[in-house]
Amino acid sequence: MVLATVVCLATACSGGVEGTPGAAGLRDPYFPKAGNGGYDVTHYDLTLDVDPAAHRIRGTAVITARATQDLSAFNLDLAGLTVESARVEGRPAAFNRAARELTLRPDAEVESRLRRGRTFRTVVRYSGSPLTLTDPDGSKEGWLRTADGSVALGEPVGSMTWFPGNNHPSDKATYDLTVTVPQGLTAVSNGELTSRRASGRTSGPTTTYHWHTAEPMATYLATLAIGRFDTKASTTPDGMEVFTAVDPKEAAASARTLARIPEIVQWEAARFGPYPFSSTGAIVGRPRDSGYALEAQDRPYFPGPPTAGLLVHEMSHQWFGDSVTPASWRDMWLNEGFATYAEWLWKADKEGVPVGDSFDEAFADDDNWAFPPADPPTAADISQAPVYGRGAMVIHKIRQAVDDDRRFFALVAGWTKAHRHGNASTADFTAYVEKATGQDLTDLWKAWLYGEGRPAAETR
Repeated sequence: MVLATVVCLATACSGGVEGTPGAAGLRDPYFPKAGNGGYDVTHYDLTLDVDPAAHRIRGTAVITARATQDLSAFNLDLAGLTVESARVEGRPAAFNRAARELTLRPDAEVESRLRRGRTFRTVVRYSGSPLTLTDPDGSKEGWLRTADGSVALGEPVGSMTWFPGNNHPSDKATYDLTVTVPQGLTAVSNGELTSRRASGRTSGPTTTYHWHTAEPMATYLATLAIGRFDTKASTTPDGMEVFTAVDPKEAAASARTLARIPEIVQWEAARFGPYPFSSTGAIVGRPRDSGYALEAQDRPYFPGPPTAGLLVHEMSHQWFGDSVTPASWRDMWLNEGFATYAEWLWKADKEGVPVGDSFDEAFADDDNWAFPPADPPTAADISQAPVYGRGAMVIHKIRQAVDDDRRFFALVAGWTKAHRHGNASTADFTAYVEKATGQDLTDLWKAWLYGEGRPAAETR
């Protein structure tokens, strides 16, 4: 009797199964320490109090996840910031920091609940000055200071500068984000604005915004822009919400292009399948706020007024990247190749430039042949020219192989439907295309997707 009781306590009455720590990284080919093993996040509920003048935030992250193994401990990705407390399933959890890893070790009572298939909730309270990260290619991401506030941009790993999470594109979740900012500033994020209310702190009046994202989203696509914005809420002809937030200095120059969002969404839906989210829109900051645009889910971010072509590119990512999200950062060309091809299609339909001309221009550009799009040599290369231009050439070669535009666009729409709100790899894509076309396309993949150097001109 006594011995049986001791055994039960030692294993937390789990049937003799003891948990093990989740991995502190998912071994991504380019960012091996990004993400964490042992669980899948299903929902982030983030509450932030932001003081832009002091460059400080105070946050609470409530993370709901499902264990994918029996866990004794698990990690969250978090860069900088000070963790004040952590609780798992309502009980205090021991935690420690090592570089960008936050390791949580629940007590024995909670560990018994962290069994494979079980859902558990973690609460992390934190504060500090969010970091700006420098990527391998020299670009800046994470929490970027702007003229009157800040903007959080997360590709590839910058989201861990403002909230703890499973920071890899393979783990998607829904979100609630409640943000308090000084009165006069606006906080803009993904999804739909469900409430806006006056609030206050000892330093003065504030406004609290609540944003809800109902469709699964990868951490790198989460954004938060804080500043003085001209905001506009409208609807597309079929009733979908369009929310735009534009820096007042850029409003006049942006108005004409942003007014085309409904047209662009409708045009892309006709080619790529139904729009995958419940709202759309854009955020426009100032040109010096960042060095690039980013396809934040259902609300792309632009540093200054976008051109129609750039808007087409970032909006097409709502299908390619945001809904159908890469399984790893090696699959980046699936995002950028399709988005670049969308630009070619737009130029053909709206500007009279044949897609073949865009292909020829890309073919002649030596930069596109630095490496195969499906195998960038380093993390610094995943956003370089071959991933975009040669990636688009791969898509066009598939179109030529199909040799029927109706069947080609049906193939593309079938791809976005098959992996809607999920993840997909290059291997998934090539297998899908061969099954859909009934063709062995080994030579196409070898020459255009994986081959070193420019194929012979006659193969075009």
